[in-house]
Parts: sequence; C-alpha cells; structure tokens
Amino acid sequence: MAKVADKYLKVDPWAVIEEGFDPQRNRVSESIFSLGNEYMGVRGYAEEGYGGDMLLGSYFNGLFEENPVTNHYKGIIRFLRYMVSAVDWLYTRITVDGEQLDLASSSVSGYKRTLDFRTGTYTREFVWKLGSGKELKLRFTRLVSMTNANLGLQKIEFEPLNFSGEADIVSGLDFGTIHEERHQCMWNELRGAASGAVSAIMAETLTTKNRLFSAFTLKSSQAIDAQEVRRDKFIGKSFKLKLTEGETADFAKLAFNYSAAVSPLKDDALWTEGLKLAEEAVKADPAQVIADQAAYWKGIWESSDIVIDGDPENQQGIRFCIFQLYQTYHGDHPGFNIGAKGLTGEAYRGLAFWDTEAYCLPFYLFNNPKAAKSLLEFRYKTLPQAMERAKAVDCEGACYPISTIDGTESCDLWQHSNLQLHVGTAISYGIWHYVKNTGDREFLHEKGAEMLIQISRFYATRGQWGQRSGEYGYFGVMGPDEFQLMVNNNCYINLMAKKSFEYTLVTLSEMKEQAPELYAQLAAKTGLQAEELQNWSNQAEHMRIPLEEATGVYEEHDGFFDLPHIDIHSIPVTEFPLYSNWSYDRLYRYDMIKQPDVLMFMFLYSSEFTEEAKRINYEYYEPRCIHESSLSPSIHSIIASEIGKHEEAYNFFEFATRLDLDNYNRNTREGLHTTSIAAAWMNIVYGFGGMRSDGERLSFQPSLPERWSSYSFNVTCEGVLLNIAVTKDMVMITAPQGGSTEIVVYGQTVKVDAEGAKLARREGTVVL
Repeated sequence: MAKVADKYLKVDPWAVIEEGFDPQRNRVSESIFSLGNEYMGVRGYAEEGYGGDMLLGSYFNGLFEENPVTNHYKGIIRFLRYMVSAVDWLYTRITVDGEQLDLASSSVSGYKRTLDFRTGTYTREFVWKLGSGKELKLRFTRLVSMTNANLGLQKIEFEPLNFSGEADIVSGLDFGTIHEERHQCMWNELRGAASGAVSAIMAETLTTKNRLFSAFTLKSSQAIDAQEVRRDKFIGKSFKLKLTEGETADFAKLAFNYSAAVSPLKDDALWTEGLKLAEEAVKADPAQVIADQAAYWKGIWESSDIVIDGDPENQQGIRFCIFQLYQTYHGDHPGFNIGAKGLTGEAYRGLAFWDTEAYCLPFYLFNNPKAAKSLLEFRYKTLPQAMERAKAVDCEGACYPISTIDGTESCDLWQHSNLQLHVGTAISYGIWHYVKNTGDREFLHEKGAEMLIQISRFYATRGQWGQRSGEYGYFGVMGPDEFQLMVNNNCYINLMAKKSFEYTLVTLSEMKEQAPELYAQLAAKTGLQAEELQNWSNQAEHMRIPLEEATGVYEEHDGFFDLPHIDIHSIPVTEFPLYSNWSYDRLYRYDMIKQPDVLMFMFLYSSEFTEEAKRINYEYYEPRCIHESSLSPSIHSIIASEIGKHEEAYNFFEFATRLDLDNYNRNTREGLHTTSIAAAWMNIVYGFGGMRSDGERLSFQPSLPERWSSYSFNVTCEGVLLNIAVTKDMVMITAPQGGSTEIVVYGQTVKVDAEGAKLARREGTVVL
C-alpha cells in the first residue's frame, strides 16, 4: 500500500491545529477546517478574501443545478445534477490605512488556525504587519450552529499592538460565488433590501430555480455607523471600527440562511417568511450561540467518543472522523442524504452513492438511530424517481441511482449508472440492518416494505435465466469492484439480490399475519400479486452464486478465475492512481480488483460465513486488490482482525483515521472523504472491537492492537448506551446512562446493566 503521509498539522487529542500559513497546502486545509451542520456547510477559506489558490465553498444540502447531457441512447441520463456553491455569508474585507488584508500579499506572523472538536468552532489568528510598520493582531471565529440549522456566526477581534487608529470594514452576503467545475456563477438575484438592523438578499439558481434567502445583522463591542453597500448579487454594510492600542475591539455577524429546497412558498411569501425568521434568529447573543454550540458537542462526546491510549495520532484522527460525521448528518432533515464529500467540496458533485447504506449507516445506527432512519427516509421520499429510472432502463419496480442529489440518476458514465445494480440491494440491506437493530416495525410497515416490493420488482425484471445452467442471475453488470466491466453473474450482486428477495418475502409474510390491514393497504397501493411472490421465491432459490467447491473461493463473476493474472506489486508506484495513468480499457483486462467485492458481502452477512471461509477468500482476493478506493482498506482490516491477521489488520488501518488529515491520497484539497471517515469508525468498532450486528444479538470479539495500551468506544444497543473498554487483560462493558441489555462477547451471552460486566480478555475465550 504505497500511501505516504503529508504531515503538517499539530497532533492534539481534541483539535486540529495548523501553525504557519502554507499557500501550497491552503486548499487541503480549507477542506480539513470545514464546518457543517447537515443543512449547510462552509469550507475553511479566508473570509477576508484571498488572492491565491482558494475554493470558496459555501454549500446547502439539497440545493443543486443541472446541465443537459447529449446522448442518443435510451436509458442513459439526459440531465446531470450537482451541488452548487452558494452565498458567501462570511464575506468580509478589512482595510487599514488604505492597505487591504490579503494573505497572498500581506505580511503576517504567528499564523495559527484551530478546529476545536469540543466547541465546534474554527478559529484563525495572526499578526498583520502593515507596510507602515503598524501591527494588528486579528482573531477570527466562526461556527455553523448545531442547534439552529439556519444560523451561522462569525466574530472578528482586533488588537492593535503598536498604534491607535481605525479599520475600514465591509461585511455582507455575496451570491457572486463561482462554481469551479462550470467556471461561472450559478445564481440570479431576486431581491435584496435592508429592514432595520437586518440586511437580506434572495437568489435562485439559473436552471433549477432553487431559491435561497440569506440575511445578517452586525453586533459590535462599540457603536458603529454602518452604511449599506449594494451591487448585483451582493448586500452588505461598510463601517469603521475604532482601534486603541493594547485594547481589543470586535464585531460579530449573525447570518440566517433559509432554503426553498425545504419550502414550497412563492417568492414574495418566501421573502416575508425568511425575513420574519431571520429577525427573530439574529436577536441571539453571540456569546450564547457559542455556549450552546459547546454544550451540544459536550453531549455528543459523552455518547459517541472513542478513546485510544498509546496512539496520539489515531486518537486525534478518530475524533476528527466522529466530529465530521456529526457535522455532515444528524437526522434533522429526512429529505437530505450524505454526499461523498459531504458539504466540504465540489468533487463528486455533492452526490450520494451506495456508500451511504453500506458504510455510513452503521455509524448512525449505533450512535444516532434517528439519523439512520432519516437516511432511509430519503430513499423512501425518492422512491418515485427510482421507479421512473427503472422504466428508463426497461425494467419494473425501483432502480435506485448509483449517484444522486435528489433521487434522479446523476452519473454520466453509462457503465456505472446502467451496470452497477447493487444500490437497491444496499438499501434493502440498510432497511434490514436498521429494523433488526432498532425493532422499528412501524417504519418497516409504513415505508420500508413498499421500498422492498419495488426493489424486488426491479431485480425480478432485470435478471435472466441462464440458458444452459438454468440458474437465475444478472448479465452485463458491474459490481462494487469497478475494475470488472459488463460481466455476468457478479457474485456480490447475485447474493445481495437473493437476500433482498428473501427479506421482502419474510417481511410481507409477517405483515400479512401480524398487521393484515396494513398488508392489504400496501398490496392495494402497489398492486402486489401472489404470482410475484412465487416468482421472487423461485428466483431467490435458483440464484446463481459462483463458488469453486474444491477451494471454497467465491468467484467474483463468471470467468473471473480465467482472467490474466497481474502481480499488483509489480506496478510502479508512479502509475498510481491507475485511473489517471492507464488507458481506461486496460483496467478491465486482469484479475486485479479495485476494492472488496466478495469480501464485502462476507462482512455484511458475517454470521453466515465461517471464519475459515473468510480466511480462504481473504487470502485469495487480498493479493489482487490495489485499494484504488479509499473505502477498501477498512473492510480488509476488519476481516483480517477476525481471522487473526492482527498486524496485517493494523497495517490496513494505520492511515484510516488520518486519510484526510495527512492527505494520503493527495486529493484532500477537493473535499473530505466522508464515507471513508465512516469506514474508519467501522474499522475500530467492527475491526478491533470485533462487533457484529447481523446475528441474533449484537456481538463483540475485541482484540487490542499491539501499539495501543487500551481503547474504548460507545454504541447504542436496544436503546441502551454501552461503553466497551479494552485493555491488555480485560474487557469492561458498562451502561453509563442506565438500562440493561444482553450482548455476546467471545461467543458467550453477557448481561450488561448498571453494574456492568468485567471479563478477562482472551483470544477466543472469556473468563467471567
């Protein structure tokens, strides 16, 4: 694994700290110092303006634009939708003695920026030395509120070190932001005006007409005489701040953003409603907003912290991951999903993939079940679009898109959007996984079952029967391993489709018996026929699962074993990433895989495969995997831990929590790897903690990395918060917030209550 760290951040258990400004790393830091609250996100760019390389990224979940895609073939998308950069609500310009602050040209010293996990704030501070020799110390603080999703706060403090004078400041709201991929602004202003202490502006996207209302007010430690500044797509205030040597002056901006993505109001009504809400929201005391933010994060760390003793870098890394996962999503807006880069950058266009259910959902399921449910509700909300997509590809039911922002397919590579059939199975698995571990039958009966029916209809009409084998399967597909194109009977797709059929049939049978009225309503709504159920049962029973009986190795797809072999270690490191250095068709000629495929379903349905089966398949596929996907190492590490390859497991893990902090893939500048961040959490909890959530009970088989002295993590089981602490000798499980539940540790059932349980740690055995 030729991954090399670019270490430049200070190691701290509760913060990310950068000392000294490096223009070459600025975009990387913009991603790392991003803030978000599920509703809106903002990169760590310099709000005072920067003449160097910068991505001014201000994003809102669910706001998107579209462009037509020219093609002449049925089933290939006609429109490409993507997240757009929106209002710069942090816009600030600072001038002293006619000299404007700009880190690209200004002389600064003592530069330091900090992302504080405990307070949820991002701060920058430095001393600005003007051409005249005057020195001004500045401190910038910002946050996006976790308790009021529409609210953002910015505070700037000024301390003149060797002079008295004044600073000229312009602060405002700017819709003139440029969307980098399209090299243009994607907004038209609709209206802007000042109303008392509040200045507001509303704009809409060029094509989709998504609207965003934004407003702000200023509060200062001194009386300020602010004048309105207006230009196209901009409204702001200009004012002077008196500076007295040795004293600190400051001002704060409270910004309120209200998106029409969650409002059906017409323009005038949206303006009136936004102004009303803004005037109330910006009455807040900035100090109280900061205190509320810290209180929110205090509660998060009490329930979701992971503590590692003996590994400061991974301690910082995993807290960074948890922090970003909560910033990205916490379930307050069921119409939202998780983009591959969250709200931290424009790469992958803000689109959500199958990673959501396969990699992200477990974190939320065991830390914030409401958020897990919300992710699935996004899929229910977009069921109509999935059904339209199925028609476009000549099938019935629901074909969920490989990448989406609003439920429609937004992947313009046909070999992915038309051949990657595993999204629906991930959603089906997600429903099963969620209901199994929460017992939420209400969701299953009211929403989940309907999705399962339509997902099964798709897989029933997309598959065919082999004319010689007489088995059912899927032809012309691409599995999770994207280095195998237009193959037949991908083992992952076939097995997961079989599981989807079976879960749908069990769910409907239980509903018919336990909730006959709901079943009748569902059958009527979907037009469900008894013949369909028989058909799904027959297809599941006769599903082709490629397996070489003599060796026990599952064949990734028909013909995989006969592909030319390539020693992946013979590939020069200079040729990675292969997507950039090999011709596209060359990727598909070998038995080299991009990321886990067979090993992936062995992880998802772990209890159905023996340790020996996992060992055999791991030892076959691991040497063939180049881990071109950042999602890949975590699954390998988890399975390596289970089969006793502990050093190998740690080697796969060692950069998981710091993939972005140390810029291992050299692309953090594009935004954070949000789903890989979730995989890092799984790597600790499912890997070293040995948690499995697909069996009859939640189970654990903890191991301890040799380099760690101890570690602990939290999960919620049946509504009970559990803390699992692992030392060299003991496994201690407590319920710190009360309640009781039963779990399995090293194969033995253990009751955990207020007194907790303490067990001697052994490889494979437990001594009570």
